[in-house]
Amino acid sequence: MQELLDSVKSLSTRERKALAALLKRQGVNLYGVTPIFRRESADGAALSYAQQRQWFLWQLDPHSAAYNIPAALRLKGALDIEALQRSFDSLVARHETLRTTFRQEGDGAVQIVHPPMPLALAVEPLAVADPASLEAAIRARVEAEVQQPFDLQQGPLLRVRLLVLGPEEHVLILTVHHIVSDGWSTPILVDELIRLYQGLRQGSPVTLAELPIQYADYAVWQRDWMEAGEQERQLGYWRQQLAGEQPLLELPVDRPRPSVQNFHGARLAIDIDASLAQALKALARQQGVTLFMLLLASFQTLLHRYSGQADIRVGVPVANRARAETQGLIGFFVNTQVLKADFAPQTTFTALLQQVREASLQAQAHQDLPFEQLVEALQPERSMSHNPLFQVLFNHQAESPGMARQLGELQVEGLSWEGQTTQFDLILNTAEHDGGLIAALTYATSLFDPATVERIGGHWRNLLQGICQDHAQRVAQLPLLDAAEQGEWKTEVQRYPSTLCAHELIEAQAARTPEAVAVTFAGQSLSYDQLNRRANRLAHKLREQGVGPDVLVGIAVERG
Repeated sequence: MQELLDSVKSLSTRERKALAALLKRQGVNLYGVTPIFRRESADGAALSYAQQRQWFLWQLDPHSAAYNIPAALRLKGALDIEALQRSFDSLVARHETLRTTFRQEGDGAVQIVHPPMPLALAVEPLAVADPASLEAAIRARVEAEVQQPFDLQQGPLLRVRLLVLGPEEHVLILTVHHIVSDGWSTPILVDELIRLYQGLRQGSPVTLAELPIQYADYAVWQRDWMEAGEQERQLGYWRQQLAGEQPLLELPVDRPRPSVQNFHGARLAIDIDASLAQALKALARQQGVTLFMLLLASFQTLLHRYSGQADIRVGVPVANRARAETQGLIGFFVNTQVLKADFAPQTTFTALLQQVREASLQAQAHQDLPFEQLVEALQPERSMSHNPLFQVLFNHQAESPGMARQLGELQVEGLSWEGQTTQFDLILNTAEHDGGLIAALTYATSLFDPATVERIGGHWRNLLQGICQDHAQRVAQLPLLDAAEQGEWKTEVQRYPSTLCAHELIEAQAARTPEAVAVTFAGQSLSYDQLNRRANRLAHKLREQGVGPDVLVGIAVERG
């Protein structure tokens, strides 16, 4: 086998393509059994499928910051800014993506890898008159930095700013565009930066293991691999899973959906206490599923209960780094899968959980098909108002070490803040941490008010508690309301004569209290007398048009 691999490695790109075409006819994908080879030319390389979509989105709105990936570190102790600069320069030299720009050539785009160059490290003093307002000032400055757009044609696509709070206190802000990075890449960048800095400070510069390939090599390989038969294999599965109509998830929102997404968002933390987190983990073990599967099933149940729709589709990001060569690279590898759950009136949560388990395992076996190709194949109705194929995302992270480090005299810790962008209507983020569970909802502020999202988060938590108490219940019976909400619905109900219709009841009320307010909306109101008169005028008009019993009448209203 090694001799065969060596012989393939010695072939030119053109010869490999010819061999791959021959093997494809025999049902063998050459690129699936050989390593990812380095590209031969240093000229512009093709974009990966994910990069291609990012390039398209950037061309639509080059001033958007929706796809900026931020990270911020608080540094306490003596900081060697020169060593920090040299560490960044080494990172830029090591990872081609950090010195890549993009341009249009003919019908397509290419990525251009530039020679290593010093990174522009912006140093900015941050002083406030009132020490109590320092944290707010830091977060405001971080958010302002993160909201600055990138020029994908000019670069650089990594931006670094150092806020100087005092002689031994700094905040380091890292912002990178999604077209050259992803969530997995951020810990790689931070970890290597810290190792390089520590080595320089200790007088023994660190030599990081050589990277087997660069991201552009992966982009070329991905296209070759997909075109050699993998796309056809994986697409067949997803076509079957997501066949038919591509439904738009209709959640009850506070405002009509705007015609064009503005990507403005906010974040709300959801408190999950330790006892509930442990109960969820125990239930997952008992049912033979992962915590991810259990939480996904609970979220899909919530969406089903809120929307009333039987077909619930949720986007789920996957790292997409199954190849060993990609593990240590900074680049845009993450892929998004669409996981579907089908609900029926008698569906129990136990049955749903097994459905979600099977769907998750099958999706794992078909995780490499780029989301962009799935959209192209399924051809959903495209709209600038929402994401195609799914509008809600679920992202779960297993236990991670975080960014806290102690580098001799320098203490490093991650800095969190409330993000102000979102690409989706709603995102549920969950993470395992210190044996517990952290959760938050990110939401589109164009659709939801904070109070609505707080209620959604509370209902999800109530749902989790109900699942732990009795997971065999029908999903329609699982509790959403807390005790206070249930109390509001248990107030005494006014009984009305069953022999009277609604319009007759309104007429009777109008006769009793004609001037009392009957309806209020958007600052306007109608009395019972006004409401009754308008209803009568409309009824007479409908009769003039030939409307009678059992005749359908369309009503034109805004969607909401």
